[in-house]
Amino acid sequence: MAPVQQETGSAFRTGYVAIVGEPNVGKSTLINRLVGAKLSIVTSKPQTTRKSVLGIMTTDAAQMIFLDTPGVLTPHYLLQQKMLGYVETALTDCDIVLLMLDANAPDLERLAATPLEGVAGFRKPVVLAINKVDTLHDKKVMLPVMERFMNMGAFLDVIPISAKHGDNVDALMNLIAGHLPEGPPLYDPELISQQPQRFFVSELIREQVLKLYKQEIPYSVEVVVVEFKEREAPAKTFISAEIVVERETQKRIVIGQKGEALKRLGERARANVEEFLEVPVYLELFVKVRDEWRQNENRLRGFGY
Repeated sequence: MAPVQQETGSAFRTGYVAIVGEPNVGKSTLINRLVGAKLSIVTSKPQTTRKSVLGIMTTDAAQMIFLDTPGVLTPHYLLQQKMLGYVETALTDCDIVLLMLDANAPDLERLAATPLEGVAGFRKPVVLAINKVDTLHDKKVMLPVMERFMNMGAFLDVIPISAKHGDNVDALMNLIAGHLPEGPPLYDPELISQQPQRFFVSELIREQVLKLYKQEIPYSVEVVVVEFKEREAPAKTFISAEIVVERETQKRIVIGQKGEALKRLGERARANVEEFLEVPVYLELFVKVRDEWRQNENRLRGFGY
């Protein structure tokens, strides 16, 4: 990615940017492109992101601290309420709101009854990024849409982008950097995140659950890393993780006939974890049942929500 532009003699800028929007709008794809690493898992299923993921992009001109948040929706159970809490916290803590809409259905009305309902009245600068323009047959259809949003008077700017291919992402970053408050970096410029390795390992395992299983299984699963032992070569780093489901029937599906489904999950997850950690890994997976954990306050707190 090209460095953020800065005028000669201008001050360094630092701040938090909350990336918000509906499920599957491309927030995680964007933050991964911005920081140049896979911090947020990405799948075709909605509600892939459950917690805020912090990504740091530092240039000669600015340090932008991005908060990838769960997709906004009308909550149907306690876990989803907790997920919306991350969105509300990010909106409170940020300096700039980056609202993303899907170019195929760029409509604010669907945000009713979510923390983004009053986007026009936010007391924060709001940049609107209309994502997935690469999927449009004719990008010119975006012109009247952009004009309509600009005429609302709610946004600093409206920019069509492709987080997947990088179209206009540099321009988006230059715009955001220019509106951040002046100040020194808040994090070491070498950092791209501050979250522990255990968090990313659990997310990489859960990503494979989302990709391999259908129907309700992916949404009923939580992954907990219970042991993480780094070892010197030639020994492999040892990781033991629990795949938590809500019912015995789900446990049987996750394990599969003669354990084949769990074996396939472990093989794919281990490959991704090794790529992320850049070391050989011995990954051990167990499936545990925790009844209705998505509705249990104590369980959710124990899982870090």
